[in-house]
Amino acid sequence: MSEASEVISHREILARLPHRPPFLLLDRADHFVSGQSITGYKAVTWTEPCFQGHFPDNPVFPGVMIIEAMAQTGALLMTKTLDVSGHDTTIYFMGIEKARFKRPVRPGDVMTMPVEIIVSKRGIFKFHGRVLVSDQLVTECEFSATAQKTNA
Repeated sequence: MSEASEVISHREILARLPHRPPFLLLDRADHFVSGQSITGYKAVTWTEPCFQGHFPDNPVFPGVMIIEAMAQTGALLMTKTLDVSGHDTTIYFMGIEKARFKRPVRPGDVMTMPVEIIVSKRGIFKFHGRVLVSDQLVTECEFSATAQKTNA
């Protein structure tokens, strides 16, 4: 089912992804089109644990966490497309390609993360994702993931 205007709440994200704070890096999402695309959002605040050490006098959200936030957006797209929950299926990050960082993300920024499926074949999804802050490109990459049923 495609629901491009549907807002995906934090509650639904918690039901679909196994991540929990402080490692849940997705606040909400919208523009979901099953099998095609989604847009995730993360408000970066001064209270993020990483800013205690990265860097106290010049806080910069780590690039690896920017990529993780984008990957969590892709995982949400997968769970909704496959109609599975975080209780019975785990999405595993498989790889990243062509990652480029254009500018830093700082406290007070809101990351907008449009992610689209490039290809889905034999249970492996390949995505193209971008991170924007105030409509400026911050990061983009291609990444892949797969879903695996969780053992009961």
